[in-house]
Amino acid sequence: MSLSSGAPTVRVRNLDHHFGEAVLAKQVLFDIALDVLPGEITIMTGPSGSGKTTLMTLIGALRAAQSGSVVVLGRELRGLDQAALVETRRNIGFIFQHHGLFESLTAYQNVRMALELHGIAEAEMRGRAEAMMERLGLERRLDYKPKALSGGQKQRVAVARALVAAPRLVLADEPTAALDQESGRRVVEVMQQLAREQGTAVIIVTHDNRILDAADRIVSLVDGRMVSNVQVRESVAVCQFLGKCPVLSGLTPATLSQVAEQMQRETHPAQTVIFRQGEPGDKFYLVLEGEVEVLLEEPGGPRPIATVGPGGFFGEIALISGEPRTATVRATRAVTLYTLGKEQFNAALARSTSLKEQLLEVYFQRQR
Repeated sequence: MSLSSGAPTVRVRNLDHHFGEAVLAKQVLFDIALDVLPGEITIMTGPSGSGKTTLMTLIGALRAAQSGSVVVLGRELRGLDQAALVETRRNIGFIFQHHGLFESLTAYQNVRMALELHGIAEAEMRGRAEAMMERLGLERRLDYKPKALSGGQKQRVAVARALVAAPRLVLADEPTAALDQESGRRVVEVMQQLAREQGTAVIIVTHDNRILDAADRIVSLVDGRMVSNVQVRESVAVCQFLGKCPVLSGLTPATLSQVAEQMQRETHPAQTVIFRQGEPGDKFYLVLEGEVEVLLEEPGGPRPIATVGPGGFFGEIALISGEPRTATVRATRAVTLYTLGKEQFNAALARSTSLKEQLLEVYFQRQR
């Protein structure tokens, strides 16, 4: 899961899509919402026919959005004229399942084509095209035409063509499916370098489990619906924090990850009151970044009784007891929290008897 900052490269909201018209219309995407940040690699998974490629083509301005909002590179695609859509596509690198190379051109010429649209000098074009092809293990195939290349080599040429202009967004549909493990890893490493060094956002549709470790975010679609959207790196950090909490140490890693996936991210500026003493308890909180203070409301004014920083947690007492909040919590500086709703918290309790016993012990200790 990426911790990248800045406006999303891709922002999708309330997106539905249909094929066909009138009584023959079939809905293939349902209320899709997705953000992809600069420098973030998103892997999109799901069974065949789940809508992955359709969503990819909508984000890539290859298909017109019918409803909702699709903002790519700061531009709302819905309603754009053809010229504006073409201009948007120039800043996107596309990798399709079929390589789509021009058979009459050499591998080098196919790659160089992607640079000709950007007004780059001849010497620079050659240097960049050759360097990208070398990174993908194609330095000895520059002058070969596609008919003299293997299927995997053709795919790597297509990848080089998509990446050579350092686009701000890369859309890749099964880019490693035709590649052996070494070649597939090379492709992924180039994408990771673009993401890391130039802030390129990458969306990969794949069934290739060998490259899941490259993901900052994993999105799963089933029957046109987004059933999972996990920021992997941040989720790992959340699991690590959860595992260090004494009250959660009874959960297995698998259960911790399930709990982490259900947690919602919140950010609050300094001096924000997260909740007040006496309010009903509806969430468990984990501090990812920043700090909060716990205040006991007294007749003479609030009295600080604790501070909670990264990895700390609060809010579980009211969830266990069903009683109102026993203190006020306020952000002392900007804070990032992960929250778990009451229903999900109780479901986590039910998974582990030892977890419930530890929580109850902590609760009663705090009441002394």
